[in-house]
Amino acid sequence: MQPNRFSLPLALAAVLVALAPSAAPAQPPAKKKAIEPPATDPATMKVAKGFRVELLFSVPKDEMGSWVCMCVDPKGRLIVSDQYGALYRVQPGQTPGETRVKKIIAQVGSAQGLVWAFDALYAVVNAPGKSGLYRVTSSKNNDELDTVETLRLFQDGGGEHGPHAVLRHPDGKRLTVVCGNQTKLVKYDTTRVPPVWGEDHLLPRLPDGNGFMKGVLGPGGAIYNVSPDGRTWELFSVGFRNEYDATYHKNGDLFTYDADMEWDFNTPWYRPTRVCLVPSGSEFGWRNGAGKYPAYYPDTLPPVHNVGPGSPTGVCFGYGAKFPQKYQDAFFMCDWSYGKLYAAHLRPSGSAYTAELEEFVTGTPLPLTDVVINPVDGALYFTIGGRKTKSGLYRVTYTGTDSTEPAGPINWAEFDNLTLKQQLTLYGEKLTLRLLKERKAEANRQQRLHIEKYHRRLPEEVTEIMPSIWDGLGSADRYIQFAARAALEQQDPKVWAKKALAEKEPQKAILSLLALIRVSAPCPEHTTDKKVHGAPALRGQILTALSKIDFAPLTEQQKLDLIRVYHVLFNRFGPPTSAERTAWLKTFSPVFPSGLRYIDGELLQVFVYLQDDTAASKGVKLLKDAPTQEEQLEYARALRVLRSGWTPDLRKEYFTWFLKAANYKGGSSFGNFLKLIKTDAIATLTPAEAAALKAVISADPATAKLPAEPPRPFVKAYKLADLTEALDTGLKSGRDFDRGRKLFAAGKCFACHRFDNEGGSNGPDLTGVAGRFSPRDLLESIIDPSKEISDQYAAVEIRTTDERVVVGRIVNLNNDDVMVNTDMLDPGSTARVNRKLIESMRPSKVSMMPTGLLDTFKEDEVLDLLAYIISRGDRKSALFRK
Repeated sequence: MQPNRFSLPLALAAVLVALAPSAAPAQPPAKKKAIEPPATDPATMKVAKGFRVELLFSVPKDEMGSWVCMCVDPKGRLIVSDQYGALYRVQPGQTPGETRVKKIIAQVGSAQGLVWAFDALYAVVNAPGKSGLYRVTSSKNNDELDTVETLRLFQDGGGEHGPHAVLRHPDGKRLTVVCGNQTKLVKYDTTRVPPVWGEDHLLPRLPDGNGFMKGVLGPGGAIYNVSPDGRTWELFSVGFRNEYDATYHKNGDLFTYDADMEWDFNTPWYRPTRVCLVPSGSEFGWRNGAGKYPAYYPDTLPPVHNVGPGSPTGVCFGYGAKFPQKYQDAFFMCDWSYGKLYAAHLRPSGSAYTAELEEFVTGTPLPLTDVVINPVDGALYFTIGGRKTKSGLYRVTYTGTDSTEPAGPINWAEFDNLTLKQQLTLYGEKLTLRLLKERKAEANRQQRLHIEKYHRRLPEEVTEIMPSIWDGLGSADRYIQFAARAALEQQDPKVWAKKALAEKEPQKAILSLLALIRVSAPCPEHTTDKKVHGAPALRGQILTALSKIDFAPLTEQQKLDLIRVYHVLFNRFGPPTSAERTAWLKTFSPVFPSGLRYIDGELLQVFVYLQDDTAASKGVKLLKDAPTQEEQLEYARALRVLRSGWTPDLRKEYFTWFLKAANYKGGSSFGNFLKLIKTDAIATLTPAEAAALKAVISADPATAKLPAEPPRPFVKAYKLADLTEALDTGLKSGRDFDRGRKLFAAGKCFACHRFDNEGGSNGPDLTGVAGRFSPRDLLESIIDPSKEISDQYAAVEIRTTDERVVVGRIVNLNNDDVMVNTDMLDPGSTARVNRKLIESMRPSKVSMMPTGLLDTFKEDEVLDLLAYIISRGDRKSALFRK
C-alpha cells in the first residue's frame, strides 16, 4: 500500500463492483463482452435528511476510464477528466437516461484539476513528463475545445502527491494552483511565505520507517497564485502533505482538506486528515518521516478541524446550491477511502474558524473524487472513481420543505446601530448572540488581513507598519500572531532587530526573536554555504534576550513557544558556548520535568542536545511513567542520541523498553520506526556498554521474560444504573487529572481513539466529545458500545461462498482482495477476502469497541476517567479543582 491520495486506508471505497454480489456468475459466451455492472446504487447510500441522490452516468471503464476531477462550464455543462486519459464534456439530463457525454478532442488529459476561467478551460495535468498547467481553448470559437497551450511544466511533478487543483482567485484576476508534497517548488516570482523555511529539528530526524520520501526536504505541498497567462507565480502557502483541492470562502478566505500519513498511526508525529484555513504566508509543517511539526509549534499553523484517517479529494462550498441556508454555506469535502461526502459547518472563531462535521452522503463503495455546485440548476454533483475503479457521476438535490432561498448578507452597519434590546427583538436571542460573536470575530479577521498586507518586502523607510506588526505579535489569536511574525520576516531585519532584542513583553519577545533567528541564519539542511551556522555573537545576544523571560508565569502555549525558539536557535546557530550552556541549564534544570506532557517532550530534546548528565535519569523516568505509547515514543526517540549521564541500570532499563514496545501496535512504518530508534541508540554505546547489554539488545521480544504488570482485579460488570448517582454528585470538582489520563490508557482508549493530539485513529477523536454528549450518554456508550454505533466507524459483516464470516472495517483493496481490519486495537491486523467470493455484506450489529472496559475500575476511577474526557485534556478544568 503506497501512502498516496488513492491508497490511504480504504474503508468504504472501490471495494466491490456491486454492494452485495451473489456467487460468481457463469462465464459469458466466448465472443460476447461481459456486461459491466453499474456504479454504486444511490438506494444503498445514507443521505442527509431531505436530500436525494441520483446516478446520472455509470462510466464505462474500458472506454472512458475513471473520473477524478470536474468543473462547470458557462453553459452549466460539466467537464470531467479520466485519471489516466481524456477529458469529457457532460450535459446532465433531467433524468439519468438523458445525460449525454462527449469526448473533448483537445489532446490533453490525466487532469487532477479543472476550472473554467478567463474564457478558457485550465487544466492541471498529473502525468509522467507532462505534469503542468495548461490552457485549453476553441480555435474557431465554436464551442469545440481543440487547442492546448502549455503554460508551465512542473519538475518531478508526477505521482499521486503531484500537482492537483486549479481554481479561480476571488479577485477575478488570477488563478490558484494546488500541488502535493512530491512536486518540487515552482520557480516563483514573488512569495507571501517568508523564504526562510527549514527542517529545524534540534535532534537528528527519523526518516519514514519504510523509507517513503526519505531525504525529501520541506516545505512540502504548496499553493500558488498565478496570472492567467501562467507567466507570473506567487507562492502563497506551504507545508501540506497532499492537499488535493482547495476552495474560497465567500469572504475570500481559502480552505483545503489535507491528507494524513496512515503509516504513522499510533506515533506522536501522526497528523490526521484535517480542514485547514489557508491564510497568506502560512506554513503547515509537513516534513518527511517523524519530522512533522506538531500543531502547537509557533512556526506552523493548526487545523480548523481534525477529521481522522482518510483520503481527501475534492472540496467546494455550497454557494449557489438550491439547498437550505445551512448547506449553502457548508464546506463540502470528499473522502475517497472511507466513501464519505462531509459537510463541514464553519463558525468564525477569533480571526479563524471552528467546524462541525456532518456526514452528508455515505456509501459502500463510494470512492469520491470531486464535488461541484452547478449554478445553473443549483444541484451538487459528485464523481466516484480513481485508480481505475468503477466510476460514476451523481447529482444531489434537495426535496425537503425548508426554504432554499439564497441567504442575504447581514447589514452590519444597521446591526451595529441597534441597541442590544433592539437586536434581541429583531433577531431573537440565539441569532443575536451568534451575530455578536461573528462581529467580534470579523474584527479579529480584519486585523489579520491588515497585517497580511505586509507579507512582502517594503522600503526601509516605511516604518509605520511596525506598530501593526508588533501589536499582532502580542495578540492572543494564533493566526494573528503567525501573520505578524511572517510580516516581520519579510522586512529587512536592520529595521527591527534591535527592537526584538530589547522587547520586554514575553510573547512579543519570543515571537520576534524567533523571526530574527529565522532570517539571520539558514537551516543547515537547506544550504550549501560553507558557513553553516549563524554568527556566534548574535546567538549570544539572542540568548541574553531570551534569558530575561521568566519561564514560570508563562502560559503553557508560551512555554512551548519559548522552547521551540531554543530548538531553532541551536539548530541554525550551532551549540552554545560553555558559559551559555551552563546558564541555560541553570535556568531550566529546576523546572524539568514539569509534569506537562508536551513541555517535557520538547525540553528533553534540548537537554539531550546539550548532553546534560541529568537527561538520562530524568528521561528514563519519564519513559517509565508515561501512560501512552505515543508519549513513550517521544522520550525514547530523544534519548536515542544521548551519550552522557548513563549508568548501567539506566542503559538496561532503556533497552528493555524496546522489548515492551515490540508489542505495541501502529501503522505500516511503526515497527521500523522502533528499529531505527534502537539502531541509533546502539550507536551511542561504548564497546564495554555494548558487551554488557548484549543479552538485552539481542533478546527476542516473543520469548523475553519482562516483569509482568499486575493485572487489574475485577470490580464489577457495570450497568448504567450502577453509576447514575455517582454521576450526579461526583463530577463537579476534586477529580484527579493525572489518574484520569492513566486510566484512559489502562482502559485501552488511547489504542483506538485520539485525544488531545495523541492516540489511535480507528475510533472517533474524543477530544471534543464533551460538546456533543452528556456525561450520562458518554458513560452509556462505554458500557454498552453496541447500543448506538457511529456510521463513520461501523463494522461490516462479510459472508463468503467458502463459508467464511469476517467482521471488521474495510481498510484497503489489493487487486481482487478486500482488506478488513478485524481488531481496532491493532491497525495492522487485516483479513483478506476475495471479492469474487463475497456472498453478502451488511452492517454489523456489534460494535468493534470491546465491552467490559470499565469492569476493573473502581467507582472513583470511573469518575476520574470521565472527568478527563469531559475536560478535553485541560488540567485547569474546574473538574480538577480541589
